[in-house]
Amino acid sequence: MNKKKKRVAIATLGCKVNQYESASFLSGFTEQGMEIVGPGEPADIFVINTCAVTARAAALSRQTIRRAQRANPDAKIMITGCYAQTDPDGARKAASGCSPCIVDNHRKHLLVAASLCESKEGAPSIHDPHIHREKKISPLRIKSLSGRTRPFLKIQDGCNNFCTYCIVPHARGRSRSLEPEAVLEQARVFAGAGYREIVVTGIHVGAYGHDLPEKISLRDILRQLAMENPEIRLRISSLEPSEISQELLHLMAKIPNIMPHLHIPLQSGDNSILRAMHRHYTAEDFRNIVLSIRKNLPEAALGADVLVGFPGEDDLAFAATHDLLAGLPITYLHVFPYSKRPGTPAAELDGQIARQVKEQRVARLRALDREKRIAFYQSQLGSIRPVLLEGRQRGGKKILQGFSDNYVPVKVEAPATLAGKIVPVLLHTLQDDLSVAGSVV
Repeated sequence: MNKKKKRVAIATLGCKVNQYESASFLSGFTEQGMEIVGPGEPADIFVINTCAVTARAAALSRQTIRRAQRANPDAKIMITGCYAQTDPDGARKAASGCSPCIVDNHRKHLLVAASLCESKEGAPSIHDPHIHREKKISPLRIKSLSGRTRPFLKIQDGCNNFCTYCIVPHARGRSRSLEPEAVLEQARVFAGAGYREIVVTGIHVGAYGHDLPEKISLRDILRQLAMENPEIRLRISSLEPSEISQELLHLMAKIPNIMPHLHIPLQSGDNSILRAMHRHYTAEDFRNIVLSIRKNLPEAALGADVLVGFPGEDDLAFAATHDLLAGLPITYLHVFPYSKRPGTPAAELDGQIARQVKEQRVARLRALDREKRIAFYQSQLGSIRPVLLEGRQRGGKKILQGFSDNYVPVKVEAPATLAGKIVPVLLHTLQDDLSVAGSVV
């Protein structure tokens, strides 16, 4: 009689790096012959990959732990990620009906093996609060992957910047890079599985290679990835303004399978606020970088992160941020209200901004975001762009949706057989939901 397969569920909160790491867990559990189920289904092992980037993310992590434990009282609860790293006692308390296993961020490669422990008390925790001492990146690999058209490829972990509002360096440790051959091997796995686009990601991806014995840069590894995988599109996740060099822009302009798309965290357009945040650039630096990108990559999508309501941000400081962004050829904005994050210097600063003021400022910048998106998408109408079709629109019988090389969201009427393929699409109509209707040519 065949032994019943163990059922495994994974709940993932937060960033692209967490999503890559959870995909690695899924790959490992699949290798062990386990059945993967959704987070809402009964499971024998439940993994919660937590986030702590904001106080709200930490609260959502606790809520997810409690929900998983209540729904699966006999399951092994495995808790990892940034909230588990920074507040393991809080994670244990949230799972108050059991003895959860806490797995450090830098020991995530041991999570699958730890979950297989047959002890009635549950798997032993693998926790060390001194993640800042870690010198090597956790060697997580994905051998099989399903359910994503654009897989994430984690090439770096940790951050050395210590911005005053950010808990991530304490949760992830110092910057650590994956050896180039391991990066290339993971890309080969994705290529062999038929994927047509890879998102190159990390906690501070622009710092890639600085810690390796044989120095290598992000530009170097992108060139290697692009040359070895000419049929796969490469998309770069967020880069600090100071890390966007002329050499990188020339590489992007020269190599067709590196997508014309950059996402840059501005956070504030006021220099005094940038200094208080411990950001290493000025508003003028940011302006010059954006204009340089637009000169070298005229059709590129340019995104920016903005943190609204940082302590001390008065009306003039906010106006400087708004006016800087309004006057630049940015494509879209990701706007976040500042919230106190315990354990960060900014949480102790004077000049905390009232919630209502932050909400008003966020609304103004999100309105600007909409204006920027409309202007950029309209500028693309009438052009033919390569689009990776990712799947059906919800409720649409014949409508496939995807993204162009320069990150325009596109919908086309096309057969399902084109899903997962890159096709030339004529962009012709801006729709109310800020997508562009097109037709395959």
